[in-house]
Amino acid sequence: QVQLVESGGGLVQAGGSLTLSCAASERTFNYYAMGWFRQVPGKEREFVAAIRWSGTTYYAGSVQGRFTISRDNAKNTVYLQMNSLKPEDTAAYYCAARVYGSGTYYYSIVNSYNHWGQGTQVTVSS
Repeated sequence: QVQLVESGGGLVQAGGSLTLSCAASERTFNYYAMGWFRQVPGKEREFVAAIRWSGTTYYAGSVQGRFTISRDNAKNTVYLQMNSLKPEDTAAYYCAARVYGSGTYYYSIVNSYNHWGQGTQVTVSS
């Protein structure tokens, strides 16, 4: 059973930084891609960032230039470095993984990912 465990969330002031981690129970290079999404109560889960096996990265326009996704295959971990945080970044952040052979990959679509973590809360105060 694939497990993804997020950590690193918390409370931070606007303008501050946080780094989220997603530890995978399997080798991260076994995954075609991994991504970060976020969700606030009453709204749909939205794409934040993704990284393919090749290292290609994708970002939502709202976080471009402020967030950085990376991975450490030796540690089976994916990271989301978040800088210049804004109150509107407040959400539960979820890690996701896509396995090979799952059809066409649309990096920003929730259904493109096969496995999900339980989420970690990020709260940015103004």
